[in-house]
Amino acid sequence: MDADIARVYTEARIDGLKPSFVLELLRLHSRGPMTITELAESVDRTHSALSQKVSAMRAAGLVRTVAGPDARSKRVTLTPKARRMTGRLAAEWRATEAALAELEAEIPYPLSRVVTDLEQALHRKSFHDRITEKLAADPEWE
Repeated sequence: MDADIARVYTEARIDGLKPSFVLELLRLHSRGPMTITELAESVDRTHSALSQKVSAMRAAGLVRTVAGPDARSKRVTLTPKARRMTGRLAAEWRATEAALAELEAEIPYPLSRVVTDLEQALHRKSFHDRITEKLAADPEWE
């Protein structure tokens, strides 16, 4: 699905945008500049994951960072390039949500339920632990 969303951006000549950036860009548009910690909390991600994503969005020219309220934090703001595209991003988000609802109506098991069930299963045992258990049983992994 991400590949298809990326294709929509390519067809619309929206350069440098990855589907994984949109939630954060829309959040910054609606709430204004935030520290990486605040942005991470607002989208339910780790600080580390958001720090990496902010670096990628900065490289794409979509955000910039400035010193935060203390020496260790950075505030993230949208660039003019990102501000110009937020209306289109919001439209794409609505279209994607509608397409997902349509898709879920066609299948017997809602995608949202799959995500919830996977999160619960991974909470019981991480993907890392599952992989390393399999590797421990494989004699070629030494």
